[in-house]
Amino acid sequence: MARTIGIALAVALLASGCGVRTSKPFTAQGTAGCLRSHGFTGVTTNPGKVGFIAGFADNGGIRATSAMDNVLTIAFTADPGSTSSTEQAFRSHAPKSLRPHMSDIMQTNRNAVLVWTTTPDPGELDAATRCLNP
Repeated sequence: MARTIGIALAVALLASGCGVRTSKPFTAQGTAGCLRSHGFTGVTTNPGKVGFIAGFADNGGIRATSAMDNVLTIAFTADPGSTSSTEQAFRSHAPKSLRPHMSDIMQTNRNAVLVWTTTPDPGELDAATRCLNP
């Protein structure tokens, strides 16, 4: 009986969030601190500084610079289904010189659309992706 209660308690703890990946959307506020702690500088969530597209994203936007001086802009959409319109907005408003390279500099992870100034180094991309938080 005590063993059954212990197992039930363990399952309840796991289900309440301990060890279970959340499906909550990523947010600018939840991500900014992690980027700072991973060497990104100039991290801002100020809508007036993150650019037009990210500034109007449902869950905020971020602009940050990696240790390799690669500027990253992240737009946090309402949900994964909203990313295609945000990607299209970035493509439409990109300088003509960048448009052929958008597949190299833009990635999507759930509800986050990440856009870099140049193709990110695998370490940069990994750090940014790991920092995405609700």
